[in-house]
Amino acid sequence: MRIFLAFLVGFLLSAAASAQTEDQALVKPEDYLIWSEPQIAQLQQLVDARAAEGLGNCSITNFSQPNSATDPHRRSRLATAAANELMRAYLEGCSPASARAKWRISSDDRYIDTQQLLLKALVRNDLVSYFDALRPRNPQYRALREAYAAETDDEKRATLAVNLERWRWMPLVMGDKYLLVNAASFEVTLWEKDKKIRTWPNIVGKTKSPTPIFSATVSGVILNPWWEIPTSIVAESIGSLVRNHPATARRKGYVVQNGRYRQRPGPGNALGQMKLVMPNPYSIYLHDTPNKNLFSEPVRTFSHGCIRVSGAIDLAKTLLEGAATVEKVDSILASRETTKLALVRPIPVYVAYFTAEQVEDGSVRYFPDVYKRDPQQLARNNLSTRCAV
Repeated sequence: MRIFLAFLVGFLLSAAASAQTEDQALVKPEDYLIWSEPQIAQLQQLVDARAAEGLGNCSITNFSQPNSATDPHRRSRLATAAANELMRAYLEGCSPASARAKWRISSDDRYIDTQQLLLKALVRNDLVSYFDALRPRNPQYRALREAYAAETDDEKRATLAVNLERWRWMPLVMGDKYLLVNAASFEVTLWEKDKKIRTWPNIVGKTKSPTPIFSATVSGVILNPWWEIPTSIVAESIGSLVRNHPATARRKGYVVQNGRYRQRPGPGNALGQMKLVMPNPYSIYLHDTPNKNLFSEPVRTFSHGCIRVSGAIDLAKTLLEGAATVEKVDSILASRETTKLALVRPIPVYVAYFTAEQVEDGSVRYFPDVYKRDPQQLARNNLSTRCAV
């Protein structure tokens, strides 16, 4: 995956006609590590413009130090250091590790060889294109960046800066097709080639049991699922019900098998009629629910952490296109037999948290920070509502 990402970025930015010449040039980097004055000036413009990306708090090496102009080798070394720092900021942001500690979305972006990209940029005398290529591909980033540049309200600018940074924490290449769950907007969206295809409302974790931020791979759908009840919920309520009111527990489908508390498939099953196959260390899944009434609430923090989806069967049928017909899915649902169906091709799912996003009319919508994560990130990034401009 690391090699693939490095290759992909280089490939997307490479011109086939000049590839051989440039590969030969890269063999001897000392031949062109001396920056020209126009390149130095272009880099200075990019460094000065970083605040427009919400990167104003990033520290960049000063390559205009006294006496450096008279020493081209020293000036070039400083410029190279500054350019690599700016590239890394574009690619991953520049938050301290503590700010990103709970953002458990895996990414191999840190393995992209920015030094090689810089060398190619100098050969082609085109720094701008290479920095452009390291911006997040999802159009939400571009929309929020444009909103950030135009926004005059300090509080909104701070929120936009936080969300721009979160997009930099996402993988540069998210996949040809992927699901994106935004726990702040209470929506799950299907994307293809970085275009939003479908949206389904959802319910996420309570503030006491917030939905974690993580990534996984969806490989299939389970129709008429059993519910494997987490130990926390057993301790909270189900265990007591099974022990003290066994008849009621049986009526609701609760059983104990080999020490495991489970709930049979059926109309009252907590997972509803479907659950996505997406193994992860948090036991968090996208699934159906029998309690449809809660989807009408504007703030939907009602679960123990899992993601309940409105129109879950529609989501299942959409993901199973090419693998199972609508008629087959309906037949399995009617049978109430637990059945696992594989997707034609597994896709990534990203469970994230964005408190600002562009909507269909081009405006930016701000969501309640239900988990109070924005102020924490602002503090860790050493930002205030008057964030760097």
